[in-house]
Amino acid sequence: AEGRPVAELPGLEPETAALLASGREATDEVHLAGGLLLAVNQRPTDRDGGPAGTVVTLRDSTELQALSGRAEVARERLNLLYDAGLGIGTTLDIARTADELAQVTVDRFADFVTVDLDDAVLCGEEPEPASAGMRRVAVRGVRDDHPLYEKGRLIDFVPTTPQARGYGTGVSERLPDLASAAGWQAQDPERAGRIVDYGINSLITAPIRARGAVLGVANFWRSKEHGPFEEEELSLAEELVARAAVSIDNARRFTREHALAVTLQRSLLPRALPEHGAVEAGYRYLPAQSGVSGDWFDVIPLPGGRVALVVGDVVGHGLHAAATMGRLRTAVHNFSTLDLPPDELLSHLDDLVGRIDQDEDCPETAANVVGATCLYAIYDPVSRRCAMARAGHLAPALVRPDGTVTFPDLPSGPPLGLGGMPFRTAELELEEGTQLALYTDGLIEDRHRDLDEGMELLRRALAGHPERDPEEHCRAVLGALLPARPCDDVALLVARTRALPPERIADWDVPPDPAAVAGIRVAACAQLDAWGLAELGFVLELVLSELVTNAIR
Repeated sequence: AEGRPVAELPGLEPETAALLASGREATDEVHLAGGLLLAVNQRPTDRDGGPAGTVVTLRDSTELQALSGRAEVARERLNLLYDAGLGIGTTLDIARTADELAQVTVDRFADFVTVDLDDAVLCGEEPEPASAGMRRVAVRGVRDDHPLYEKGRLIDFVPTTPQARGYGTGVSERLPDLASAAGWQAQDPERAGRIVDYGINSLITAPIRARGAVLGVANFWRSKEHGPFEEEELSLAEELVARAAVSIDNARRFTREHALAVTLQRSLLPRALPEHGAVEAGYRYLPAQSGVSGDWFDVIPLPGGRVALVVGDVVGHGLHAAATMGRLRTAVHNFSTLDLPPDELLSHLDDLVGRIDQDEDCPETAANVVGATCLYAIYDPVSRRCAMARAGHLAPALVRPDGTVTFPDLPSGPPLGLGGMPFRTAELELEEGTQLALYTDGLIEDRHRDLDEGMELLRRALAGHPERDPEEHCRAVLGALLPARPCDDVALLVARTRALPPERIADWDVPPDPAAVAGIRVAACAQLDAWGLAELGFVLELVLSELVTNAIR
């Protein structure tokens, strides 16, 4: 080849020949020469007065390029696994975790990713391996017009599909050519044809396994322009899915405990408020997004036409908090039968919490009891006075009949079980039609706002609408203050006061003489008859006879 023009040298591509003819400097420029990759270096020879020309070296770098390419692929895979560890399992939501697996892997490992889970898993239960039916909970892709099954669809996979086999055996599969995969096509031949025509030609199915059970299957789809999945990519898919499987199972177990706690708490809360002449009431209870706590409320009828309004909050979340709430609610009911003023009732409740704390063997359960808060109010429709006391709880909001809202300055006692300060009762005289809003801190506090901001939002939600009844106030308050899924439990009780008119009240002065009992019975029965309650006369006579006789003695 000596003496021949560069352009005539055999085996050189035009681009390489042009570089050599140009005489410009080049350092490790890669050029194709047949099946080889040549690293070209070129330097001029006339820099220091030498003859005009260039010195060129052409080095075969085909093997080095292949090694470099494999190293780059390995680096990308390690980065993908690292990102999967960070990006999958950020919440305890099953569907969200499955979607995070798809989000991390789409476009970096596959063109389309779908995740199918057993319906029982989505409810927090153990999977049912006898069935190959799974629900598609996540779909991600580089395009949205694909013919794959949509998110939310319940798919009953036929036994010949890799999804059904993987769910039954826990073994991953690689299908490099979907056009010839008859078993996969048997699921839905018409849709399978559209998938192949769309350009998807390769599939990896990897079972989602955790703690010895298969929860579902992850499907990685690749288009023909990127080539089929290689054999070694099967292990990468399994590693990616394994990282997601633990998070999905943790979310499943949390979902189950959360459902049990919600069921327990709802069973312990009143299913319906009692009809009462003293107040008209409405309520709402919303469990938290992340875990049930121990919020509760109650409306308790008391003697003399009075009514007790109660709201409380137990520290912590989960089953222990819900069970503790049930114990405290039952205790309040029992103490209310003693007809105690609010401060004395809270003192008895505080003593009970202290005893429970001493008797508990489990520190976690004891912590759920100590620190609970409670607000207890008694409203008398005769005097229109409301007596309240609180143990570490927020003061209620008062909505006056003219629509103005105030938060009364009530004496604040310590949370239950802490001791150190006595509880005190405050009395307020309320106009008929005043509405009391009792609530737990989850209504007004969250990570995005402080207490003062939440109280102001509550005031605005209640103010300026005297025409609203308690149910309408509940809807307005939740709509104004809460997201779709609150971070903490929320209990809200709104009660509108009623007053007994003078003509519905009767009283007599009874002299300390047993002979006066008969006259009182006659007068009381006549009053009942005037009110249209004559059917209560017999019971009233018995009660009056016993009551007056005991008082005279």
